[in-house]
Amino acid sequence: MKKKIKMSKVVLIMLSSIIIVFTIYISHRVYNGTFEQYIFNLFKSRGTSSSFLSYTILYCTLGILLLFPLLLFPVMDVGKKVSIKFRKKRVQIYPIKNVKKYSLIIFILSLLYLGYGSGFFDYVGNFFRDTSLFRDYYVVTSDAEIKFPDRKKNLIYIFLESTETSNMSITNGGAFEVSTIPNLERLAYNNINFSNTDKLGGAMEVYGTGWTASSMIAQTSGIPFKIKVNDLGDGSTKFSNIKTLGDILAENGYKNYLFMGSDASFGGRDDYFENHNYIISDYNTAIKEGMIPSDYHEWWGYEDSKLFSFVKDKLMEISKNDEPFNLTLLTADTHFTDGYLDKTCDEVFDSAYANSFYCSDNMVGEFVEWVEEQDFYDDTVIVITGDHLTMQEDFYDDISEDYVRTIYNVFINVDIDNVNNKKRVFSVMDMFPTTLSAIGVSINGDRLGLGTNLFGDKKTIPEEIGIEKFNQELKKNSNYYYNYIRK
Repeated sequence: MKKKIKMSKVVLIMLSSIIIVFTIYISHRVYNGTFEQYIFNLFKSRGTSSSFLSYTILYCTLGILLLFPLLLFPVMDVGKKVSIKFRKKRVQIYPIKNVKKYSLIIFILSLLYLGYGSGFFDYVGNFFRDTSLFRDYYVVTSDAEIKFPDRKKNLIYIFLESTETSNMSITNGGAFEVSTIPNLERLAYNNINFSNTDKLGGAMEVYGTGWTASSMIAQTSGIPFKIKVNDLGDGSTKFSNIKTLGDILAENGYKNYLFMGSDASFGGRDDYFENHNYIISDYNTAIKEGMIPSDYHEWWGYEDSKLFSFVKDKLMEISKNDEPFNLTLLTADTHFTDGYLDKTCDEVFDSAYANSFYCSDNMVGEFVEWVEEQDFYDDTVIVITGDHLTMQEDFYDDISEDYVRTIYNVFINVDIDNVNNKKRVFSVMDMFPTTLSAIGVSINGDRLGLGTNLFGDKKTIPEEIGIEKFNQELKKNSNYYYNYIRK
């Protein structure tokens, strides 16, 4: 007589399937993800790309449809019973008799896998260890001696989604036979690129800077983004107790603008930048001001071709004012999975993601050429940087395991000579004081937050203590960080 399986056991097996497939997705499809990143983006998911969500849901749904029957099959009495002889007894191995124990074991194993794959166990282990890193090295920006030049330079700061030096040609330090970002490669070669090698290179990705919001905070304040699970409400990204790039520039007569084609509320970016003297123009602003139709939505909001067009218009407007400006923009077309290919771009590679990078690269190259032709260019520094390493891990399946992937950077139109820019070990937190130095600001001690001015003579913290130790210490809990920085 065939035995019916209780619905509660089927539900438990289904839950196990969902947990396992989701863990496979975040641990094998998302490069370098952390528990803090997953939890934070879960709570700050408003504004997520519908295409990205659709891909995630499709991937997980197909995986569950494949895994669930496999996990359910051992307890289904649908065929001939199978048993083996063990210690002179026949033991039935199919179908499994104790469905309750089986479903519970599968569920517990799935939770353990989730804890490991999401980095939860690593997070908990580090939570109970307090680091002295901030007490030993952190420089309070509001206490630092900072001096601006008499002639203040404008700043154009471009955050490029998921852009790393790996995408360049092997000849110049990349990982590809044919560069997917030839214009960015040319710009890095002809200007100042801080590199981890004697060729073109970039910044090491360290804990607390590995996703867009965290990197934007790190690059403009010199701190990583660390969170406690109970600290994810509104205002968790305001960082009201620190002085950032936007604050320093505003105090010295600059107007700060931030443009992005996505919803600024995603990842709490609006809270941070509005709280630190930036005027934000995002996808919602574009609708409100009639820049795009009210029902328009492409990729994460509106595409980068429109972003660069809107930024050009803004630059022509603000460059006529007497006050210096900082115009920062964030691209989105190269976000995983596979990016977005603008309708104006050609498919030159077999890979959809490679085409996305190539298309974005053309836009950036054209934009920089346009800026160089404008009257305000002589008084303007351009900083172009990736936000973090590309999360789409399979895009780099064919590169050598020994290759070190780094985040792209270039400084254009900087009046500094004899720069020590090769074989450096640094993170995106070092971009904060380095950017100020690039526009002519002097910083006594050459360090702000955990960032070090790369144009100066001081070693970065990773160069002093080693990149592995630096990363290990960033993972640990810090009472100093929560009491004085994230207050």
